[in-house]
Amino acid sequence: MKTKLPRIGLLGRVVIAIALGIGAGYIFPDWIARIFATVNTLFSSFLGFIIPLLILGFVAPAIADIGKRAGSMLLVTVLVAYAMTFCSGIISYLTGATVFPKILANAANFGSQLAADAPDLTPKPFFSIDITPMMTVTTALVFAFVLGFACAIRPDTTATLKRLLDDFRTVIQLMIEKVIVPLLPLYIFGIFMSMTAAGTVGPILVTFIKIIAVIFVLHVGILVLQYAIASLFSGRNPFRCLWTMMPAYATALGTQSSAATIPVTLERTIKMGVRKDVAGFVIPLCATIHMSGSTLKIVACALALMIVHGMPYDIGMFAGFIAMLGITIVAAPGVPGGAIMASLGLLSSILGFSDADNAMMIALYIAMDSFGTACNITGDGAIAQIIDRIFANKKA
Repeated sequence: MKTKLPRIGLLGRVVIAIALGIGAGYIFPDWIARIFATVNTLFSSFLGFIIPLLILGFVAPAIADIGKRAGSMLLVTVLVAYAMTFCSGIISYLTGATVFPKILANAANFGSQLAADAPDLTPKPFFSIDITPMMTVTTALVFAFVLGFACAIRPDTTATLKRLLDDFRTVIQLMIEKVIVPLLPLYIFGIFMSMTAAGTVGPILVTFIKIIAVIFVLHVGILVLQYAIASLFSGRNPFRCLWTMMPAYATALGTQSSAATIPVTLERTIKMGVRKDVAGFVIPLCATIHMSGSTLKIVACALALMIVHGMPYDIGMFAGFIAMLGITIVAAPGVPGGAIMASLGLLSSILGFSDADNAMMIALYIAMDSFGTACNITGDGAIAQIIDRIFANKKA
């Protein structure tokens, strides 16, 4: 009887790719390194082409779907979820801006010293193909709003368009699941191989470890804050409510999926005392639109990389980035790596990230994917408490 080997998950494949990439950077001759650099250049061009389509494919049908449940409870739930997502991003920025310059000082100094030499040492691709995107990230976002809004307010006359958007979302999901995600380890392998050859991998690895530690603490702090705010509405003990939600948190850690955790999140939310009809409305909706944990991670990782590379940043820049991010990653939790993929266009257009920076963001995000998902879904319970109190005399 043959023993079936366990399947290695995406995180495991990324870790292996990083380790192999670092080793290859020391031993590969230039011509082999240039082959992988060529592959990375082609993959990067394809990513640049697909990102606006990804935003269109996620956001437009998500807005159309939300519009089916139009009403005051929907509007308030969306506003509360977006406010929590935005505030989580701002708290992440303020914490990072205070802490990261101190704990990443050595990495930043080392990175600055090597920055001038890195371009000369990085393997060059044999050739490149420029795949021009069909639209910019901003155009894709606005176009998605136009189409989604039309489907939401006139579902009777836009049924064909809605089906088209749903089919297009399926195409984008398949592209991510069957093409982009399987190729990510190879892409990250090439990035770390190039960074090792250029001598910049040292500060990056130090950054990895320190960022992960800070983000874990931030997740705990954000959840405590969200339930403390919810307690002002519900009058319940926030720590007791958090303890009640721990099975949902643990389930999210294991499944890495907000959607797969909905049954547990729903059951735990009702156990906290939220009415069944309110919980049944808020929890599935927030699994799609509430992204506090994911936003927290993306903002912290982006800020840390900017500090290491000596890139300029300020609160205005990140406030705009967070505001756009909270909209762009709507509906992304349903796709593996969807949130970070949807954010790549904003990272490049607003923060000025390079392809290598985006690859680092992907690796960092995937390394903490479970914790971000767990933070997202656990925070849904706090939102449900707020909505339950606001609409105490109404039914969902």
